[in-house]
Amino acid sequence: MNFRKGITDGIPIALGYFSVSIAFGLMAVEAGCTWFEAMLISLTNLTSAGQFAGVTVLAHMGTYLEMALAQLVINSRYALMGISLSQKVTGRFKGIWRIILGFAITDEIFAVAIGQKDEISRAYFAGLAIIPIIGWTSGTIAGAILGSIMPLIITNALGVALYGMFIAVVVPKARDNFHVLAVVAIAIAISVALYYIPVFSNISAGFAIIICTVIAAAAGAILFPVDDTEADIEADASEANAQASTKATNDAKASAKASNLKASTTMDNAKTNALNADDTTFGQDSKTKPGKEEAK
Repeated sequence: MNFRKGITDGIPIALGYFSVSIAFGLMAVEAGCTWFEAMLISLTNLTSAGQFAGVTVLAHMGTYLEMALAQLVINSRYALMGISLSQKVTGRFKGIWRIILGFAITDEIFAVAIGQKDEISRAYFAGLAIIPIIGWTSGTIAGAILGSIMPLIITNALGVALYGMFIAVVVPKARDNFHVLAVVAIAIAISVALYYIPVFSNISAGFAIIICTVIAAAAGAILFPVDDTEADIEADASEANAQASTKATNDAKASAKASNLKASTTMDNAKTNALNADDTTFGQDSKTKPGKEEAK
């Protein structure tokens, strides 16, 4: 788990971030930000959905309260990810490194890090995080600067990249899991109602995001609670898989050790046989020499 391994695992994440962050750069400039301000937002936040929601609040002249609540609701999942990942890091992950972990954690970085068999070292996490941060920030700069240069048809196409990303994330899960599909449908229904029903016309875009997120999540928790037995079974299965993996690793090490020991024993036997052969040859030579002297 070294820095180079982290770099290797972070490259695919960075490539995905670059393409999506181009859309954010375009959106930020259209909302009135300069390219430098857009770059600072990406460099200091590193949260795709939170940044898009934040720029939306800015574009609609939202309040600081709307901004704070939107970020709290959208990004609260990172706190849970940080707590989970902090149990998997090495003992040297202390002080400033804990802060770096909390800042750099994203959905994709968490998924890659938590899936590692070994403990997460500081060097590995640094390599895993730095490349996606560069990809996300550089993509934002590219979108913000090239937005005024590229043809309108291309900028419009890149502007829907965020929706394509969300579709790519949501649709496969919704297709495989009815619970996810139901929660997504609830969120869509609430969003449409807030937008088209006149009585809700005074609700800003920032609060609309908060309302949709909270109500849909609460409905999912109430309608589709996680069964403790099912959760225990999944946890037991994960533990069994981990134990099986550990046993396989130990067996492989024991087999390798036995092979090395066998090879060493074979080499020792070969050396012993060679020494015995030398002794025999020496004895034969000693017997032969007196015979030669008598013949003389």
